Amino acid sequence: MATLDYYGHSTFGITTDDGTRVIIDPFFEDNPWTEVGPSEVEADFIFCTHGHFDHFVDAIAIAKNTGATLVGTFELVEYAQSQGVENTHPMHIGGGWNFPFGRVKMTVAIHGGRVYGEGAEGFTTNPAGLLFDLGPGKRLYHAGDTALTMDMRLLKGKVDVALLPMGDNCTMCPEDAVTAIEFIEPSVVIPIHYDTWPYIEQDVEAFRVLVGDRARVEIVEPGKGSYEF
Repeated sequence: MATLDYYGHSTFGITTDDGTRVIIDPFFEDNPWTEVGPSEVEADFIFCTHGHFDHFVDAIAIAKNTGATLVGTFELVEYAQSQGVENTHPMHIGGGWNFPFGRVKMTVAIHGGRVYGEGAEGFTTNPAGLLFDLGPGKRLYHAGDTALTMDMRLLKGKVDVALLPMGDNCTMCPEDAVTAIEFIEPSVVIPIHYDTWPYIEQDVEAFRVLVGDRARVEIVEPGKGSYEF
């Protein structure tokens, strides 16, 4: 079984069947959902959907502390290299790569492209989603920060577990997230990117009702157990 740990907001840890440790969108230091600090994080790979503070702020420190390979769009990786990160793997929208633990493809996301960090003024990049294929029944889609897109229709039949933002204001609202579920048809949906700050507060139980029988909604509380798939 693969294990999914939620640290709140959009930050996840995956432990694959072979024990590989993957961190997605590392936001620990100022994340009100978790007491885990970046120095406590263990990782073999770090994937970043985009360069905004709440998805990238701890990526460079964790990469340096652990020696993990930082994966992101070409421009995001180029910035990380300029900050002394030695192990990197650049990708871009529509491309995929066979990593030792499984295949990962970068998907379209519609959001902002600024890169957060010292000396990052010259770097911008496209936001992305991440489609992990970890084996039969273990296809995981992290949508990143995104609006609802027609491109999500292309994911139909390719996703078992979908991590979908539904906080509104900066990403999809709950109603748009339901439409995304209709497009993708995952078996399981885990809502993300909500309640971190007042302007993305949502009633997650009301979201479960909205989804209805379209998919099984798993509400994963940070630090209170793992989701196995």
